[in-house]
Amino acid sequence: MTNPTWNHIQRILESSLNPGLYQVWIKPLTASFKDGGILLHAPNEFVAAWVRDRLLSNISEAAAQVMGQAPRVSVTATPAASGESARKSAAPACAARAVRKSAARPDDESGNLFRFSFDQFVVGPSNALAYEASLGLCRESLPASQLFISSGPGLGKTHLSQAMGNLLMGGERAAKPKLVYLTAEEFSSRLILAIKTRDMERFKARFREDVDILILEDIHFFQGKLKLQDELLNTLSALQSRGCRVVFTSSFLPKELTGLDNQLASRLCAGFMATIEQPDFKTRLNILDRKARSHQVLLPGEVAGLLAERITTDIRQLESCLQNLALKARVLGQGISLEMAWEVLRNYDIEDIPVGIDQIVEHVCSVYDIKPEHLASKSRKRQHVLARNTAFFLARKHTELSLQDIGGRFNRRHSTVVKGITAVERQLSLQTPLGRQIETAIERMVH
Repeated sequence: MTNPTWNHIQRILESSLNPGLYQVWIKPLTASFKDGGILLHAPNEFVAAWVRDRLLSNISEAAAQVMGQAPRVSVTATPAASGESARKSAAPACAARAVRKSAARPDDESGNLFRFSFDQFVVGPSNALAYEASLGLCRESLPASQLFISSGPGLGKTHLSQAMGNLLMGGERAAKPKLVYLTAEEFSSRLILAIKTRDMERFKARFREDVDILILEDIHFFQGKLKLQDELLNTLSALQSRGCRVVFTSSFLPKELTGLDNQLASRLCAGFMATIEQPDFKTRLNILDRKARSHQVLLPGEVAGLLAERITTDIRQLESCLQNLALKARVLGQGISLEMAWEVLRNYDIEDIPVGIDQIVEHVCSVYDIKPEHLASKSRKRQHVLARNTAFFLARKHTELSLQDIGGRFNRRHSTVVKGITAVERQLSLQTPLGRQIETAIERMVH
C-alpha cells in the first residue's frame, strides 16, 4: 500500500525536478515514516548513493511543504517489503538495523546521518595533510583543539568532517562525546529562531554547555552578518574555555573572507589550518578504483584512465560520472566501453585544454546573452549579476588567478568575488531552480 504523504511529496518533486531525474531516481523509491523522519527505500545501493549525493535537499524541501517542517531523511538500499507478511518477516531485521544505527549515530543537529568514514577516503598528496589533521583531532594527537579545512567544491572537506563524526561517535566506548554537526547556515537559522521565540537561554545551553565537539561547515556563510558573528564568537569562547574541540570547513581560507569581526577572524586562524588541493592523476585513478569496487562496477583500465584524465577539478563529478556510466551500461545490458564513456562525459565538466579568463567571459556572455562589458559594468540587473557570479565561480575553478586578479578583471573588489562565488555555491547545493540554471551554464562550459 502506498503512503499518501509520500505520494504528495513525490508529486511536488515531479513538478520541480527535471523529468529524467524524477523518473530514474525518485519514482523507484518507497518510503516509511517514523518519529517525524523519513526512511527512503531504494532498489539497490547504486540508486541509494545517487539519491544521497544529489537529491536529499530537494526531498527535504518537498517534505517540509507537506509535513510542515523539514524531516530527517535517510536512504537505505534495502527495498521496502511488500505485503503484510513480508513486513512482519522483515521487522526483526529492520529493528536490528535501527538499533545498530542509533547506537552509532552522532548527536547531529542537521538531522542527517553521517555517511562518510576515513576508510572510504582516498589519500594522496593533495589531501594528506587534511586527512592526518582530521584523524589527529579525533585522536587528540593534533597540537590544537581547532581545525580549519579549506577546499574547492567536491574535493572532500565534507567527507572528512563527517568521517570525524563517525569516528568520534563510533566504537564501543561507554561515554561518547556530545557532538554537534551542522552548517553555518543551519546554526544561524537556529539562532534567529531562538531570538524570535525568546528562547536564547536554551540555545546558549545547547551550543555552549551541552557540546564537547562542534563541527561547523561552510563558515564563510557568516560574512557580513555581524550580529550572528557576535553569538558565534561567544559560543566559540565558551567552548574553548571548556577545552572543547571545534572543526570549521570553508571554500575559502580565513584570509580570503571579508566582513568578519576582527576577533572572529583571529579565532578562525587560531587553530590548525589544512587545505585540500585538486587531486593528481594517480589519486583520481585510485578514487575511481575504490568507487568502482564499492559499487560493484567492472571498470576497464582504459576507461578509468579516460575519466581520470578528463575530470580533474571535482571528485563529486568524477563519482557521478562513474555512477551514470554504470547505470547506462546496466540499462543497455552492455559492458562499459570507451565509446560509452565518451558519450557520458559529454554531460560533464571535462578537462581538454587549459581554460583562460577570456574563454570564460565568452562562454558566460553566450549563455546569458549579454555583452562582455556588462560583466565589468556597475549594472545590478539580475541577469548581469548572475552572469558575473557565474564567471567568478568558473574563474576560481578553472584558472590559477587569485581572487584579487579575478576581481580586477571584472572591476570588482575581491570581497565581491567571494560573495559571488558563495552565492553560486549555495544555489548549487540547494538545487533550487536558479541553482539548476547556473549548473546548466557551468556544465555547458566549452573547453
